Amino acid sequence: MSENKPKWTEIEHLPEWDEEFYEVYTAKKHGKWVMLKTLRPELRDKEEYREMIGKEFDIRYNLAHPNIIMINDFEDVPGLGMCIITDDVYGDSLRKLLDKGEVTPEIKETLVYRLADAIGYIQQNHIVHHPIRPETIIFTEKIRNLKVIDVGFDQRDNLSATDASEDIRSYGTVLKEVLEKTGDNNPHLHKIADRCLSNDPRRRYRDVPDLKMALSGNSNKRLYTLIISFLLLMILILGYLSIKHPTF
Repeated sequence: MSENKPKWTEIEHLPEWDEEFYEVYTAKKHGKWVMLKTLRPELRDKEEYREMIGKEFDIRYNLAHPNIIMINDFEDVPGLGMCIITDDVYGDSLRKLLDKGEVTPEIKETLVYRLADAIGYIQQNHIVHHPIRPETIIFTEKIRNLKVIDVGFDQRDNLSATDASEDIRSYGTVLKEVLEKTGDNNPHLHKIADRCLSNDPRRRYRDVPDLKMALSGNSNKRLYTLIISFLLLMILILGYLSIKHPTF
């Protein structure tokens, strides 16, 4: 009978996704794949850390963005203690894809635009988080959708200019590594990464909308180039036709 079936099965530790204070697991809950985030064993009985994981759940529970992992519940899992339960995002971290040389042009394009979207959403909700790294950016196995998995531990009324600027720097750090390790010489993206990484915060992009405007500028330039090329081609064709078939 169904009531005799265990609630939790196939619990497996994912060391690659562990965080400073947490371990990450994949498991089945009532036969459905989910992911679990729990305190490291040596921290599970310490009240300050138990409060920390509870606070993180409260802060992240209402976040809803296609490029941020969704939180579903917070409950006691046998052998692991209290766990933040999220959607399953089985796939590969950006770090793993970089190390294996498997960052495709499609993955790169998704990273450039979707990571900026995710950071913008985090900032709109005034979430304080650890620096975004290749280890915390996941590309799902089949459709290679981007998911950020470590997105916040505190929420404020307003983010400081320093917090916002450090997000821009984190974006630049990730983008620069991807460009260098994939041998991508796109001058526009390198220029954006370098500006994000400026040691002087005043020289970085003011905010994520400013960054996204710079990113879209590259697409606009390509569009304008195509339009101009098309118009020049039409002028040449019309000129040729007027010579071959002059009108009187």
